[in-house]
Amino acid sequence: MNKNFKILKIDHVAIAVNSLEETRKIYSLLGMNIGHVENVITENVDVLKIHPDSNEHTIELLEPNSIESSVHKFLNKKGQGLHHIALEVDNIYNAIDYLVENNIQVIYSPPQKGADNKLITFIHPNCTSGVLIELCQSA
Repeated sequence: MNKNFKILKIDHVAIAVNSLEETRKIYSLLGMNIGHVENVITENVDVLKIHPDSNEHTIELLEPNSIESSVHKFLNKKGQGLHHIALEVDNIYNAIDYLVENNIQVIYSPPQKGADNKLITFIHPNCTSGVLIELCQSA
């Protein structure tokens, strides 16, 4: 199968935290713009987006709101820290098909709704040298 999708940019870096309130303080002190908290029901997580003045780059803070959340399990296993790197693609369906055909394990097929109503899937860290990679596409 031909690779008929493009990686457009690094969309965000996500950090798993125990408390959005506690963690947001350092970014606020650094003068970054703090967004509003969004509950992502499909992931059982609250997301807080943080931007520099340019809004070109995003940090997402992830706080689980359920013990069923994969972020809750991550925090229990590894503690606070880098959770994933997100890459924006122009066609998430083609990306998923291409990865599956090349024996790369994706978490969601079909993609699910994530923060900002984006379509998302993840590439399993077993396929990426231990880094969880999110693929996202604006709706």
